[in-house]
Amino acid sequence: MQLKAVLKLSVLLVLALGLTVGCAKKPTQDEAKKVSQTEMQQKKVAQVSEQPVTEQNNGSSTARSAASSTVSNVVSSLMRVNFEYDQYVLTAGARATLKNNAAYLKAKGVRVQIEGHCDERGSDEYNLALGEKRALAVKNYLVSLGVPADRMSIISYGEEIPLVMGSTEEAWAQNRRAEFKELN
Repeated sequence: MQLKAVLKLSVLLVLALGLTVGCAKKPTQDEAKKVSQTEMQQKKVAQVSEQPVTEQNNGSSTARSAASSTVSNVVSSLMRVNFEYDQYVLTAGARATLKNNAAYLKAKGVRVQIEGHCDERGSDEYNLALGEKRALAVKNYLVSLGVPADRMSIISYGEEIPLVMGSTEEAWAQNRRAEFKELN
């Protein structure tokens, strides 16, 4: 008698669990559209660049020490450029800024490291790849303006070194950037 009660209870629990798991909410059109847009954006960033990436290893062991060296070595005459959300395409404003930066780089002959940064949204791996694409887009544009490629290297910090702390659109917009650090 007790065995039948335990068996009935087990069957009821399995059925209840099956209904709970099996009846997942269907995504709305908006949710499905967001998922497909995200997948397309991830595929864009995952595409392999045609130019090799030059890695710069300064021996820093943490992102914090990299942040402090970045702040102290930012070239004051070179302006940072910002990017749209989840993009590495240069805006018209960014291209105008980079034209001024190119003139400075050609005149001064300095070597720089171009640092790609992202806001906090997205996985670490995704943001590292996106930051690399941003830095590479800046480098390629500067090369097209006549700056020698051998005087520039790129690195991505992803979301690790925010310029502005916070989870607002204003903070995120400032953190989506490429900056310049003078190399010796």
